[in-house]
Amino acid sequence: MESSGLLSHIFHTSFWTTSSLSTILFFLSKHSIIMKFALAALSSSLLLARTQAFAPLRASAVTRRSLSTTSSLHANVLKLSDPQTELLDKVDIFIFDCDGVIWRGDSLIPGIPETLEKLRQAGKKCFFVTNNSTKSRAGYKKKFDGLGLDSVPAEEIFSSSFAAAAYLEQTKFKETGKKAYVIGEIGICQELDLIGVPYIGGPDDEGKQPNMGSGGRLEIDEDVGAVIVGFDRHINYYKIQYAQLAINEHDAQFIATNLDAVTHLTDAQEWAGNGSMVGAIKGCTGQEPVVVGKPSPLMIDYLEDKYGMDRSRICMVGDRLDTDVLFGTDNGLQSLLVLSGVTSEEKLLSPENAITPDFYADTINDFFVSSPVQSESS
Repeated sequence: MESSGLLSHIFHTSFWTTSSLSTILFFLSKHSIIMKFALAALSSSLLLARTQAFAPLRASAVTRRSLSTTSSLHANVLKLSDPQTELLDKVDIFIFDCDGVIWRGDSLIPGIPETLEKLRQAGKKCFFVTNNSTKSRAGYKKKFDGLGLDSVPAEEIFSSSFAAAAYLEQTKFKETGKKAYVIGEIGICQELDLIGVPYIGGPDDEGKQPNMGSGGRLEIDEDVGAVIVGFDRHINYYKIQYAQLAINEHDAQFIATNLDAVTHLTDAQEWAGNGSMVGAIKGCTGQEPVVVGKPSPLMIDYLEDKYGMDRSRICMVGDRLDTDVLFGTDNGLQSLLVLSGVTSEEKLLSPENAITPDFYADTINDFFVSSPVQSESS
């Protein structure tokens, strides 16, 4: 079947099975980069279905492992106990989430610099992929440096702001002559500047109020061809209305950097994440966005194309089940959940949880520490 015919069949099929979905995703992943972005769009709209279909497969795969230790609460989730044989011997490349794994808010998690150095000394390649779009790659490089992680080069850092720009670049948005409307902060704007895509909105629309008096209306630029929604600490009704008009009346693309429910603005508590901003636009347009951040395959596809990686030797490490772990399981990677961020052990081991990592640990520092269970048995 030709690629276009398969895509048509996909988007008009109302019933999905695990096997048919896996086949379709595999087929698309082998085609051109444009097809991969079609996969990103498909993945965002079918996220719930894929989560439910994938979970039993992951669980059965885990039970077939040689179990060195198991949780008393949930036998299918393994806590890392022998890092060398369970993890380090099987992984060449680690992809780390940042918030909740490397730092919390603006505070570095203790022991992280030493652990990253040990991984490099062991010959492991490290990448850092964050769904936070408030900074560009250059902005995140400054944050790494400010936290004492100046050994991390900029080319190892990938943010969802970069992913949004990469999506527009690879789908040749610039050639349409259109511009983007940004709900978000400076990170998205800086990445769009780098690829020469014109935009409006972003920080410039902070504090704006639409005319809501008698006969009031908000006039928008008819050249807006895409609305990018990223985390925005200054979101307001003006921005929501502008996005609504661009999407509903001018058929602008709806692009979300991520759907994270909560985020780490500070290390004191969780804060509402970009899912709340995206939810506002979904609510007034009735449309689902193309999601470019985790768990979308866009960033792993980019890394694979650029570096020629073997996915079976890559481990995704994060603190979220529905983005980080799902990013790993959906894209053929190994996955490990850490408890240093938003996900508790209770939630992970709950019978209601359908997303299963290969292993979990308290922090990534456990990659070089034997667990008490192993120590007692030796």
